[in-house]
Amino acid sequence: MPIERTLSDLRSRLGGYEKIEEATSRTSIADLEDARLIFINQPQLTKFCTNHVSTAKYNVLTFLPRFLYAQFRRAANSFFLFIALLQQIPDVSPTGRWTTLVPLILILIVVLSLDLFSYPSLSLLLDHFCEHHSRCILDCFDGHFLFTSEPHAMCYIETSNLDGETNLKIRQGLQVTAHDKDADSLSRLSGCMECESPNRHLYDFVGVIRLEGHSPIPLGPEQILLRGARLRNTQWVNGMVVYTGHDTKLMQNSTRPPLKLSSVEHITNTLILALFGCLLAISLVCSAGQTLWKTQYGDFAWYMDLNYGGAANFGLNFLTFIILFNNLIPISLLVTLEVIKFIQAYFINWDVDMHYEPTDTSAMARTSNLNEELGQVKYIFSDKTGTLTCNVMQFKKCTVAGVAYGPEEEGFGDPTLPENLHNDHPTATIIQDFLTMMAVCHTAVPEKTEDTIVYQASSPDEGALVRAASSLGFVFSGRTPDSVIIHAVSGTNLLCDNSIPRGTTCTKKSMYCKLLCIKGTRAALSHHCGMLGEALHRENDVALVMDGETLKYALSFEVRQYFLDLALSCKAVICCRVSPLQKSEVVDLVKRQVKVITLAVGDGANDVGMIQTAHVGVGISGNEGLQAANSSDYSIAQFKYLRNLLLVHGAWNYNRVSKCILYCFYKNIVLYIIEIWFAIVNGFSGQILFERWCIGLYNVIFTAMPPLALGIFERCCKKENMLKYPELYKTSQNALGFNTKVFWAHCLNGLLHSVILFWLPLLIFQHDTVSWNGKTPDYLLLGNMVYTFVVITVCLKAGLETSSWTLFSHIAIWGSVFLWVLFFWLYSTLWPVIAIAPDMSGQAEMLFTSGVFWMSLLFIPVTSLLFDVAFREQLLFTQPFHSIIEFTSLSLRVKRSFWKNLVDEVQELEAKAQDPGEENGVVSQSDVIRSYDTTKQRPAQPQW
Repeated sequence: MPIERTLSDLRSRLGGYEKIEEATSRTSIADLEDARLIFINQPQLTKFCTNHVSTAKYNVLTFLPRFLYAQFRRAANSFFLFIALLQQIPDVSPTGRWTTLVPLILILIVVLSLDLFSYPSLSLLLDHFCEHHSRCILDCFDGHFLFTSEPHAMCYIETSNLDGETNLKIRQGLQVTAHDKDADSLSRLSGCMECESPNRHLYDFVGVIRLEGHSPIPLGPEQILLRGARLRNTQWVNGMVVYTGHDTKLMQNSTRPPLKLSSVEHITNTLILALFGCLLAISLVCSAGQTLWKTQYGDFAWYMDLNYGGAANFGLNFLTFIILFNNLIPISLLVTLEVIKFIQAYFINWDVDMHYEPTDTSAMARTSNLNEELGQVKYIFSDKTGTLTCNVMQFKKCTVAGVAYGPEEEGFGDPTLPENLHNDHPTATIIQDFLTMMAVCHTAVPEKTEDTIVYQASSPDEGALVRAASSLGFVFSGRTPDSVIIHAVSGTNLLCDNSIPRGTTCTKKSMYCKLLCIKGTRAALSHHCGMLGEALHRENDVALVMDGETLKYALSFEVRQYFLDLALSCKAVICCRVSPLQKSEVVDLVKRQVKVITLAVGDGANDVGMIQTAHVGVGISGNEGLQAANSSDYSIAQFKYLRNLLLVHGAWNYNRVSKCILYCFYKNIVLYIIEIWFAIVNGFSGQILFERWCIGLYNVIFTAMPPLALGIFERCCKKENMLKYPELYKTSQNALGFNTKVFWAHCLNGLLHSVILFWLPLLIFQHDTVSWNGKTPDYLLLGNMVYTFVVITVCLKAGLETSSWTLFSHIAIWGSVFLWVLFFWLYSTLWPVIAIAPDMSGQAEMLFTSGVFWMSLLFIPVTSLLFDVAFREQLLFTQPFHSIIEFTSLSLRVKRSFWKNLVDEVQELEAKAQDPGEENGVVSQSDVIRSYDTTKQRPAQPQW
């Protein structure tokens, strides 16, 4: 019979399984030509997908392209690759052919090493192989089961990895095959199965099985076991494979992990492009200036032979100036950020406040690229089961015949209940009935292991009740088909269903972020999460609750904008019974349309999609395995640790990275803009003011430590204050520390400093100041003097940017100045002992013995920083943390004053006590020893 006719008959029989959908969201149920035909115990006519699944970031083929693509997405790397290519053109580069390419290769090697060896989730090969074919009876597939170890081909499954639900579900096979319990019966089966093609809908399945000697039997979702589900209370299951590998519904709902860049990096890339545009403009102006200078003075400067080697060529001059000024964009920025973020990741891993003692689990940063992104989160998407809740229920209290039992401490340890039961209390009979019902009225299944019994319940509530009854002497040890099954739960927080008390879970919500709960369990459980309170303080006191079927239509192209507008106008949005792909679609909708930083947190495999879709993904190492934790950017052991991760590490890292980036651009602008001022006085010849090795080591040695100190140890406030005043998070959340306005302000500040640091020394030397040995200064002595002032100024600027001084801060700032002085002194004494830099010979002696230099040293750097000191951020642009720092400092001074006065009073009283002449004086120690007589008998103790 043709497949089309078979499925048509099937729809007429199974109208309940048919889905009416729009053409844009139609699944393979309606794609008749894609229906799957599987033969039982026969060779397959169609080659199906194997069960090979790879979860690696890289493999052998894609390793190099994906790595290079990830790195050259950064504008800085692309820029320096362009400069390295320009340097290969003959007679163009004034700084050599390899001065950019070699550092760039070293940077890529360092980043690659961190990717491959530092983070377990980024290893090169993490392939997982499970070989299954369409007639094998194994796991790791979607399959139709034929018979099980349980009666009537029943089995219990848990689908927490698929939809987040932890309650046990019952699946039942076909009655035709329910009594076949051996391999021979299985091998004798013959026929075929026709079903829908692979799709992502977890709760839909349409198919028909044709066994020889039997009429066609329809199949629905109750006869299918999905990959990712766990067997419970069922020893074994035999069946036939329907979908394998990437055809399974779990893999259909999975998404490829994206290459994530933080918003700070995106802004930095944009600003680097803008700075590159400025570089092109500057090079164009300098090339034009060189042409004009040659036109005006070329005839008088015949000895310079300006036409030699194409020096007059405007295009080559333009490329020369691009290479000369390329260091306006710091090449060390990328390495510095990699080191800083790497250490920041270890700070997260080492935080003892995020260490969970019961399981000995610490927080783990699985990537360091998003450390600063943690400080800008505005929307949190959270799974509920196992994430907002611990998915653990404990029997706390109960009331029997109007009498309340249960202390306030952890667990149930009230001895009054068993005493009233055994001491002929008036309520003893009612207590006995109550405990009996707790022990028998449930759907739990006991699992006996030696002398212990483990209860597998359809919900944590039932398990808590059965365990409580067992601890009170009413032990449930088994069940028969005649057992009466009702649902009865108890707990501290109550829901009502036909006036029967029920227990539920509760969490405290205290965040300065909007929370959207995406979960797989009942929406009623969120009433006690603070999201569906009686008073929703917002312009619209409304909460939106939506299930997966409704969400399918809400996410369609025609109405998704209306759904988003409605969701944003509500205080809380709860989506229940949704598939993993729907979770990621909701996150992606908010991420793309609202343009805010999103964070997704979950603990199960069904949360992997939204964790990877959000800007930042946080996995919780819970009871549902490590799938979410292994696929996340950051993993924690408890949801409560998210507070420390965001408010402390997120805000700190954002502040550190922002200051580091701004400072790196500032210090490079200060030094290399001076080359532009020098070009004005040298006829735009391309001559450099500073010695070549001094230019090369500026970012590598002399100014390398201050940005590291800012990026690693900088703290705007202490951890206690960050947690005590969550308002401090708004500074990083609203990107007040790093944006286009702040960036260009730092660039203008560096421009101003470069003007002062170049033109003032030039004015001082314009009259040819003579040194002690009779020599007059040349351009190189001027360059060394300016270079010294630049190093001192930018190091002091780092001190002004520092809010929290540490030992490393002092070493970074003062040590950098000392390194330059030491290098300068040694470098100027090498020649002629070592044939290096003969033009630097004696420069240090001439500079350090010049009175003009020492006078300028006290005047010029201070003049440069006067503007920064006079117009500090605390005075003009006060942030919340400035007030907190001031308040904390004031409180500390008050406390110190109090303790100082108290210590003075105590010392005064001690002095009086040691003086026998004082009225309240005591006998000195020497007098006590002299009057002590061990030969005298002690008086007896008086009788009272």
